[in-house]
Amino acid sequence: MEATTQDPTNGQMKWHKEGAIGWMIFNRPERHNAVSFEMWQAIPMILDEFGADDEVRVVVLRGAGERAFVSGADISQFEEKRADADSTAIYNAAVDEATSRLQTFGKPTIAMIEGYCIGGGCAIATSCDFRVATPDSTFAIPAAKLGLGYNYPGVRKLVQLIGPSFAKEIFYTARQFSAEEAYHMHLINRVVARDGLEDHIAEFAGTISANAPMTIHAVKVSVEEVLKDAQDRDLAMVEQLVNACFASEDYQEGRRAFMEKRKPVFRNR
Repeated sequence: MEATTQDPTNGQMKWHKEGAIGWMIFNRPERHNAVSFEMWQAIPMILDEFGADDEVRVVVLRGAGERAFVSGADISQFEEKRADADSTAIYNAAVDEATSRLQTFGKPTIAMIEGYCIGGGCAIATSCDFRVATPDSTFAIPAAKLGLGYNYPGVRKLVQLIGPSFAKEIFYTARQFSAEEAYHMHLINRVVARDGLEDHIAEFAGTISANAPMTIHAVKVSVEEVLKDAQDRDLAMVEQLVNACFASEDYQEGRRAFMEKRKPVFRNR
């Protein structure tokens, strides 16, 4: 599947499908895949396309080239796009929408990280379910070097992922952290050699895509509800998703496959 929606980024984003995997590619290698305002706007559109395609079971995000996943937001646009309170609010709304939609996307997401994962790149990566990086990848959130404010949802997400002390260290120092440091912080799930990264991602995504989509979706929603404040949790919705799993054809298929000692074929229904 090639991209079917008109591309508002003029090639700065690419997306396509290979089997059960949807690929979202940040395509500005000459700028280390710095994310423009138009790219932020395109992320929800691409997710909508993948979300509507029943064949797509997992979405993988990566950067073009080998030097960067995403090196951050395109700071060259800040003079125009974040010059005053009104323009900053519009820009921040696009960023918030992109990362929020990515975090709550109904299908599993994997950030495939090579090289720089800085600023907005970290915001994108931490909005994914999983982060797999190469040993030479580097991570940073340089907000304190730019004097910009970092919104509460982004801070909260990082604190929930790695804890308050490491989150403070990342923000306070604004320095670059190695992949080894990021792994020990639990900022990333795996460190994989460059020459084995694509095979690892293919195997990982393949394992997920072979499992029951309704079960995975119910768990993803449940985890998101766990991370909310207690008064904001929609436990009734979670219960409905769990009950839908037990009422599904996939549950029947899973039981039959287990008894027949074969691999199940799940159809998301």
